[in-house]
Amino acid sequence: MSAETYRDAWGIPHLRADTPRELARAQGRVTARDRAWQLEVERHRAQGTSASFLGPEALSWDRLARRARLADTARRCFTALEQKDPETAAWVRAYADGVNEGLTETTHPASTHPAPEFARTGLAPGHWEPWTPLGVWLATHILFAGFPTKLWREHIATHLGPEAVALFAADGPGTAGSNGWLVSGERTTTGHALIAGDPHRFIEDPGVYQQIHLSCPEFDVVGLAVPGVPGIAHFGHTGTVAWAITNAMADYQDLYRERLRRTGAGVEALGPDGAWHRAARHTETIHVAGEDTVEVEIIETDRGPVIAGGPEGLDDGTPAALSLRYPPRVTADLGFGALLPLLRARRVADVDRALDAWAEPVNVVQAADTEGGLLHRVAGRVPVRPAANGLRPVPAWEPGHEWTGWHTPPRAGLTEGVAVMANQRGPSTPLGVEFAAPHRADRIAALLAGRERWSAADMPAIHTDTHLASAGPLLDHLAALTGPTALTPEAAALRDRLLAWDRRMDADSADAAAYAAVRSAVVRRLAAHPALAPAAVAPAYPEVLQPWLALVPRVAYALEHLLRADDLYGIDRAATVRAALEEIAGRPPAGPWGDTHRLAPWRALPTAATAHGDEPGLSGDHECVLCTSPVPGLTDRAARGPAARYVWDLADRENSRWVVPHGASGVPGSPHHRDQQPLWLDGELAPVVTDFDRLTKESDD
Repeated sequence: MSAETYRDAWGIPHLRADTPRELARAQGRVTARDRAWQLEVERHRAQGTSASFLGPEALSWDRLARRARLADTARRCFTALEQKDPETAAWVRAYADGVNEGLTETTHPASTHPAPEFARTGLAPGHWEPWTPLGVWLATHILFAGFPTKLWREHIATHLGPEAVALFAADGPGTAGSNGWLVSGERTTTGHALIAGDPHRFIEDPGVYQQIHLSCPEFDVVGLAVPGVPGIAHFGHTGTVAWAITNAMADYQDLYRERLRRTGAGVEALGPDGAWHRAARHTETIHVAGEDTVEVEIIETDRGPVIAGGPEGLDDGTPAALSLRYPPRVTADLGFGALLPLLRARRVADVDRALDAWAEPVNVVQAADTEGGLLHRVAGRVPVRPAANGLRPVPAWEPGHEWTGWHTPPRAGLTEGVAVMANQRGPSTPLGVEFAAPHRADRIAALLAGRERWSAADMPAIHTDTHLASAGPLLDHLAALTGPTALTPEAAALRDRLLAWDRRMDADSADAAAYAAVRSAVVRRLAAHPALAPAAVAPAYPEVLQPWLALVPRVAYALEHLLRADDLYGIDRAATVRAALEEIAGRPPAGPWGDTHRLAPWRALPTAATAHGDEPGLSGDHECVLCTSPVPGLTDRAARGPAARYVWDLADRENSRWVVPHGASGVPGSPHHRDQQPLWLDGELAPVVTDFDRLTKESDD
């Protein structure tokens, strides 16, 4: 058997092999060539060993990975996969073999694919086990369902009362969302469907998605792969059927408050039957670069692994322990049985059947085929349990909080020939608690309604729309600041300017910068108000969970609710907005929005240059279709944004297009490390090329 590697003008790998297994090996190998450092970081994160070379900043994550049993869960899932679906297990094993081959190449003295980060850290590539891709998948998505939000609800309700939960309900700082829309053939210029969108993730360098083309006699698919995982899970086009996903915002992970006690034999947990039950317990050691090793106690009750606290409570002495119950730990199934059937899909019915095996994250899927078939459904595993489980941590020692089955994933149709999902309430509403505000979805639907027929070339105008509907409540408060002595002349002029603003968060807009500055000042003042002070000190949960518990981001993302509420704990919001306006009028932004709204990508190993903020200015905002998310009140910089953009054309796959931030290569200095960045910044897309005669052959593997 053999495999061939080709590249297009953007350095995107196009792989051709005789069998799916050999193709998986080639995918692993080329991914290691292009993304060796990224793959090793992800392997270490899945194992909870990243602090060994990244230092103490990675320790909190490693603790969570160890205590949540991510690697052990991945092993269990792979063992079960071998028994249930040996073909897929062998395919995943081949991918891991290819990664190991590619990693060996990158560190060879004669390598043409050097990874300089290894030399900087003194790290040598490790060995990928067959279960490692499952560990990478699990570590990538363990926080997608946002279980820490339950800690926030408990915290805010405890300090401000239960009504505060609804006030602060919003798409929080730790969630990951997406835009996605499906336009049926009746609404396109070709008579065939279009699927387009962009997943919103933390922007990493290298990127979290890998453009790739996989071809063998059984299938020929282009799409966006997750580096470290074989196949094309989230966004793909086989030539006759295409699919894409958005985050369903489903709630499928539970937190239990545990009562634990030490005995001579170990640790026991109080169960819902009123009896004490033996908990599994052992200790593990985490190596930390430049510091002493850290010992971590691993405890697992009948509910799940304990991720915070223990028999002695939290770090501040709070008598609490929290266990996490999540589907793969319960079922030993991570949904990898869907991956090969997706690649082999020819029609939406094939995609539909494949997704019946999907586990997590729970997604809303849109698909279309060349025969006019359409699909709009939820895919993933959500447990049936009492509603209280979805809101806050529940007591493990009380009956009535058990999982009793699995929800049937809902389905939906199209409205006037289109389906739009942007994490708002929709088909997945019965499965979740909090959803994104409807602004992005409503704006996409309005833009689509503005034209009778759409083409693939028209879609970037939607991707890059910067209208900010969520500005309405703050602007209403500004409009209410009237009267001859209400404002200084400078503040009155700024108010009038903002009321005349077109509400577009364009990088070159000085008005957008002024609005953002006033918004941040309002957020800071609200968060500092004595009425909210009780919620300002977060409980002593692990550092990795603290972003969900910080008050300023919560105020920022719930600002619409807080400004529109009938009452906000007696806070004089008119006075707050007036003071914020006067503050900014006295020291207005020196430049346009893009001067401060800059990309802030995550890098496992920052360089001196990147640490000093030389990244480009951005258009967009958190609730724009062009979702580049600052954290008002803290920073205008955007760590989250479109991790890819795509348009799948069912009339002609070669008329499809895509782009990622940065580029196809993760190797600094490579010509394809940052060559797509100008396209991504300008809202342009690169063509999808699938004809091997138009590609450059790189190697026979």
